[in-house]
Amino acid sequence: MIALVPAVAGALIVAGIIGLVVGLKPAPVRPPRSRPVRRKPMSGATKRLLLVGVVGGCLAWLVTGWALALVAVPMACVGVPMLLSTSGAAARIDRLEAMEEWTRSLSGVLTVGIGLEQALVTTERSTPSAIRPEVQRLVARLRSRWNTEETIRAFADELDDATGDLVAANLILAARRRGAGLAQVLESLAESVSADVRARRQIEADRTKPRATARWVTIISVGVLVILAISGTYVEPYRSPLGQVILVTLLAAYVATLVWMKRMAIGKPLARFLVGTTGPLGRAS
Repeated sequence: MIALVPAVAGALIVAGIIGLVVGLKPAPVRPPRSRPVRRKPMSGATKRLLLVGVVGGCLAWLVTGWALALVAVPMACVGVPMLLSTSGAAARIDRLEAMEEWTRSLSGVLTVGIGLEQALVTTERSTPSAIRPEVQRLVARLRSRWNTEETIRAFADELDDATGDLVAANLILAARRRGAGLAQVLESLAESVSADVRARRQIEADRTKPRATARWVTIISVGVLVILAISGTYVEPYRSPLGQVILVTLLAAYVATLVWMKRMAIGKPLARFLVGTTGPLGRAS
């Protein structure tokens, strides 16, 4: 019992440090949303991993007698793939390049002299695959006689990107003023997006090394924990109820550290600005 006191003290110190770091971290200012946020449903792959984890946890409990396995194994089956997964940066850059290509295409169509709505419909066929579903819904709303500004706002919400907001804002201003010069504005905007793509690619190349380090630390940690769990003598003090509580505390602190490493290697997307109901581009009240 006396030997467990240092372990409890160490766990409390680690938990206190993590709590202090999280508490001192400034929270980002979230812009107001025009509609409630919908939670994404659990994917089929996650459900299958969770089912495998539940079955594995039950088997581990029956074999080892560890009640902790009923919770730890399902969480490991779902959490480890998330920690090892990529950040999705490549997909975001592909969408950004698609926005650039679509903006250039729209600029070229507008130089012919047709209206904005007809130009948007015309670009549907040449839209890059990364944003084709969003553009197809944009065209479908226009054909259903939606208001042009509301259609473009819905398009920006589906893109859910700061660059998409910039493109949509220019289209909204063009829909309101119906003046000339939109083609030149979109061409300049496409150049700006192209520069943004190059900058983001360079940033993601710099983040590749810390992401790889985080993945390797996760793999080594999981391997060491599995070896220690089946070794018998090392984990013997943790078989008691108090020992399992301490083990849960230590594992939670260690997993929090791995998640922290994962988040540090992932860039935060730029905040959107076309989400409110007031301001220069706000909806008319």
